[in-house]
Amino acid sequence: MSVKIRLSRGGTKKRPYYYIVVADSASPRDGRYIEQVGTHNPLLPKDNAERVKLNVERVKHWLSVGAQPTDRVARFLDAAGLAKREPRNNPNKAKPGKKRLEREAAAKAAAEEAKPAA
Repeated sequence: MSVKIRLSRGGTKKRPYYYIVVADSASPRDGRYIEQVGTHNPLLPKDNAERVKLNVERVKHWLSVGAQPTDRVARFLDAAGLAKREPRNNPNKAKPGKKRLEREAAAKAAAEEAKPAA
């Protein structure tokens, strides 16, 4: 049984509220879980202490028995000093796509054609 520490959504439409839960990886996102170990309220400002609440002792226990945090939960644990998260590097993410490059090349060619004619 693979155990994950992940977010489970609560709240209403357009007003999300997340529970940080320990659940079997095969169970649905908002389905059955083993234990609730914290909460996350994304509507609060980032510097608010109430934005992420964790039960530190229980999180340490679940990490010690092999529970794997998801990427978002790993960010919370890293901010709380409970787990180290290596930053990812995707240098291609900031590069423009193929269609944009084609459009820019076409616009540049059109500008060069118009320049000698003037």
